[in-house]
Amino acid sequence: MPRTAGSRSHADYTGGVYGSMLAAGVVIGAGTLGDFPRVELVLLLLLTGVVFWVAHVHAQLFGARLAQQSLDRRTVLRVCREEWPLVDAAVPPAVAVAVSPLLGLDVQGAVWLAVSVAVAGQVGWSLAAARRAGASPGQMTLTAAVNLFLGLLIIGFKLVVTH
Repeated sequence: MPRTAGSRSHADYTGGVYGSMLAAGVVIGAGTLGDFPRVELVLLLLLTGVVFWVAHVHAQLFGARLAQQSLDRRTVLRVCREEWPLVDAAVPPAVAVAVSPLLGLDVQGAVWLAVSVAVAGQVGWSLAAARRAGASPGQMTLTAAVNLFLGLLIIGFKLVVTH
């Protein structure tokens, strides 16, 4: 059953999981290009999160409109709030890049730190969603393992592409 603006619950953190994967992909993509100013990567992470948030809000509202649901101000604000984890997920990797000079990391060290933070966020968002949905310990372990595997797959792609 397709999601509509009226069918999402407040415990739905799919945007956070997706946003973390997106952030990891942005960092990996930027990291394969060589050295760059860290400010550019911070801005790229945050702005990509915002653009994808707008795209998800638009898709949810368009889907609701197609389903003949009314689009009042409250519905629009609720959808904006429900999709906000996409942006939230970009913040920790961006902060990791921003503080990386304080940790003595070069640009590639900042990339690895940001990817690690993004993957940890991806696992964390999936666990938060599972917990809020009342998942069993086994289901929580499975979702964490699947999301960790997906994050490691992204890291594997970086290793293959850059070596």
